[in-house]
Amino acid sequence: ASHQAEADKVRQVKNAEAEAEARYLSGMGVARQRMAIVQGLQSSVAEFSQEVEGATPKDVMDILLLSQYFDTLSTVGANSLILEHDPATVAKLQRQVGVSFLRDGSGKDLLS
Repeated sequence: ASHQAEADKVRQVKNAEAEAEARYLSGMGVARQRMAIVQGLQSSVAEFSQEVEGATPKDVMDILLLSQYFDTLSTVGANSLILEHDPATVAKLQRQVGVSFLRDGSGKDLLS
């Protein structure tokens, strides 16, 4: 009986360790995915800014954010949800997303 209890304990510990490792690896995958997205955006912004005379990185990000916003509206609209989308709300969303998206955890500007 005590051997069975000890075996159950070891099994539970091993399952918990495996679950913790799986969550860690999942988090690493999400972090890598986000880094790839940021690197892709940086590259796109740099290329667009060079190719289109007078376009600044901010102009490019404004276009990308607006495009993402409309994609979100389209997706959400397919589920019959209503979002406020007046210009002031869009501008506020743009500022919020822009500030958080264009800076890393230390506050460093990612486009610099």
